[in-house]
Amino acid sequence: MLVKTFRYALGALLLISGIAHAGVSLGGTRVVYEAAKSESNISVKNSEKKSFLIQSWVETEDHIKTNAFIVTPPLFRLNGEQENVLRIIKSNVPLPQDKESLFWLNVKAIPASNKNSQNEVLIAVKTQIKLFYRPVALTGAAADAYKSLKITRSGNQLIVENPTGYFVSFYSLSVGANNIKDPGYIAPKSKKHYVIPAGAAGKVSWKAIGDYGNITAEATSK
Repeated sequence: MLVKTFRYALGALLLISGIAHAGVSLGGTRVVYEAAKSESNISVKNSEKKSFLIQSWVETEDHIKTNAFIVTPPLFRLNGEQENVLRIIKSNVPLPQDKESLFWLNVKAIPASNKNSQNEVLIAVKTQIKLFYRPVALTGAAADAYKSLKITRSGNQLIVENPTGYFVSFYSLSVGANNIKDPGYIAPKSKKHYVIPAGAAGKVSWKAIGDYGNITAEATSK
């Protein structure tokens, strides 16, 4: 987990990258932006009694800020035990129409300071989740994309090919009894290489993560 510290004259603000603050959470683990729709939404909930300042923005797959999407409101106060909705709207920046594009939605929760505390340490948490842009023209069902992966082996390399127009996010990937650590995801119409232990044998099996954070059934390849 990355931790960045910003010090101010009267105290410190800790910025931690994680899934959610103890009191601030998002209404999903990913957002799928359907190109046919005018916007996509996700809720932000504060289950604590204190207030937070919520700041949101979008980054490219390479974690560079982008104006391809506008998040509104970009900055707002979320009072204790309240909930709000982030609206994600695509700008006129052109994106591929033959495959999905991956972005990152960033939501930073900054706790309100206590005016009576001179040396208070504030913990700001940045939550980052996947934002998929899904064009209208894609064929096949996104939920079945993981079944179409093609697996080959070359020495100690496992080569995974994704011929579909959809991203496939792995929940697990293994060769026989050998689990591949942090398999991540594979982009549309691309190949990805994984190093496997020497002598690893047996079928290749994998599970993926669906649009709603659900875990798929297992798929296998000899």
